[in-house]
Amino acid sequence: MMLRIRSRDGLERLKIENPQSTIGELKSQIESQLRVPTQSQTLSTNQNLLLAKTLDDLSRFTDMSNPQTPLSSLSLTHGSIIFLAYDGERTVAGGPLVNPAGSFGKKMTMDDLIAKQMRVTRQEVSHCELVSFDRDAANAFQHYVNDTLAFAVKRGGFMYGTVSPEGKVEVDFIYEPPQQGTDENLILLRDPDEEKLVEAIAAGLGMRKVGFIFTQTISQDKKDFTMSNAEILQAAELHAEGDLKEWVTAVVKLEVNEDGLANVHFEAFQMSDMCIRLFKEGWFETVIPEGLDPKLSRMKKDVVVGVKDTKEVDNDFFLVVVKIFDHQGPLSSTFPIENRNDPVTMKALRNHLDRAKNLPFVKRISDFHLLLLLARFLDINADVPALAECVQTRSAVPEGYQLLIESMASAS
Repeated sequence: MMLRIRSRDGLERLKIENPQSTIGELKSQIESQLRVPTQSQTLSTNQNLLLAKTLDDLSRFTDMSNPQTPLSSLSLTHGSIIFLAYDGERTVAGGPLVNPAGSFGKKMTMDDLIAKQMRVTRQEVSHCELVSFDRDAANAFQHYVNDTLAFAVKRGGFMYGTVSPEGKVEVDFIYEPPQQGTDENLILLRDPDEEKLVEAIAAGLGMRKVGFIFTQTISQDKKDFTMSNAEILQAAELHAEGDLKEWVTAVVKLEVNEDGLANVHFEAFQMSDMCIRLFKEGWFETVIPEGLDPKLSRMKKDVVVGVKDTKEVDNDFFLVVVKIFDHQGPLSSTFPIENRNDPVTMKALRNHLDRAKNLPFVKRISDFHLLLLLARFLDINADVPALAECVQTRSAVPEGYQLLIESMASAS
């Protein structure tokens, strides 16, 4: 009986003198004829064996693991194919030495072939269990884009908060960097010095950057996509920069319901692991060709989607939905917000402190946007973390800081 043995080296023939041989005897013949040691062999009638990458993967193929099993019980006949995986290297009879790296003119292993494919599939489970927005922070953001900008131009911000060991993200404040928005694009004019102040405040509050939030405009609502290719690129870049597996991207849009009324709607996603990998490895075309459907992202090289090789991928393949909740966080969001149409002045500080004069001083300054204004005039390494820590722990603000802040407000 002749059997065909398919391995990473291709298809080889194996002659079996006794059709009643056992699997153990078959392994001995493979060692004798094909020069693969018995102890290195894993055999199966399942072709997926050749896709196994780890010992755990190999251990799942048990149909030919018992050396006492007769070949006849596996319905093997003359010409049947058996799949072989093995460790190490060997010299194939009549062929060249197998080169695991694989290159032009040399034999390629199955791993080499798989590595040359980039397969894009949907990611069903996110690393983030849920995202919860502080109600005041979310309202301050959406009221501005709704009431002032009327969703006519795009707006964005960085979300800061905490991440629990279970992957729950809580957003407690939103920092809006300098930016320029149009009906289609959002250009972040980031200020490294200002962002250092933001990071210092966040650290003092026991928080960190956890995601990016942006709005879509009314004109976009008429188009058939969840996120455009430009938005996918921007979100992937910021996610990759954030280097946090639970990083969240939130979208705020205006939706018209069945009664013709417009409602502000929040959605939250994670960019898939494959999306971030493709971005980091430079697969995305970063200059979007004119006329390309905005619901498609263009790749520099073919990727495999389903059974098709293509350079254009539906953006939805890169999005993993995240559940949204809300909570009341430790900070208020009543102080004027940075980098909007009207500059924030010390007069705003005086008005804010006057309105809250019946509260403990630490409560009066428990607003990120107020702390950011103060931080511009304080030492980033000592004063800023000290004040932020007072806010975090709800402890009394040292008298020196209190006098300094009040004097700054009264000088306006």
